[in-house]
Amino acid sequence: MEDNYRQRGMRKALVRKVQEKGIDDPRVLAAIGAVPRHVFFDQAFLEHAYQDKAFPIGEGQTISQPYTVAYQSQLLQVKPGDKILEIGTGSGYQACILQELGAKLYTIEYNDTLHEKAIQMLKMIGYTNATFIQGDGSQGWPSHAPYDGIIVTAAAPVVPEPLIQQLNIGGRLIIPVGNAAKQKMLRIIKEDEKTLRKEVHNYFSFVPLLGKHGWK
Repeated sequence: MEDNYRQRGMRKALVRKVQEKGIDDPRVLAAIGAVPRHVFFDQAFLEHAYQDKAFPIGEGQTISQPYTVAYQSQLLQVKPGDKILEIGTGSGYQACILQELGAKLYTIEYNDTLHEKAIQMLKMIGYTNATFIQGDGSQGWPSHAPYDGIIVTAAAPVVPEPLIQQLNIGGRLIIPVGNAAKQKMLRIIKEDEKTLRKEVHNYFSFVPLLGKHGWK
């Protein structure tokens, strides 16, 4: 994997851009600066790799905008060693950021083609602290629960109840909820078995969450 001086310089500029937009967690900024986003792009599209925008990766999916990845990661508040569940592996870029933050990562992808591609990609670039499964992420991954954090990288019509159930006490669920066009970013904190604290953050636009508790 090539990661040359020019590409590292473009990453530094990307870090400055997301910082200017309000990302102020130094660990998240360092992670954005560390992960070589260009490896997720075909050679013909490399000039798009360090622009702060989403980009198609096939199968009707996108690699998320770096600002969006940073925003969700900052809300998640990952501590080294936290057990994190990611719903929607996609390209694997967000999975790399979470591992840079020290997560013990479990990640689910609905689409089999993207699932296999992400496994190979992360292995190739050396991000090996993740366990992958292909399946319905809207139902979570109960066999590894509870989780210190759950991050959903697709738009849900409602908050799936299984994800709440799979949170540890003190755990955080980050999920975009709304209609197909626009969603509000929620952070739900499980304060105890009966108490949830819900915070509403900015509006975003994600591809739809598929599965039993997603869009049919």
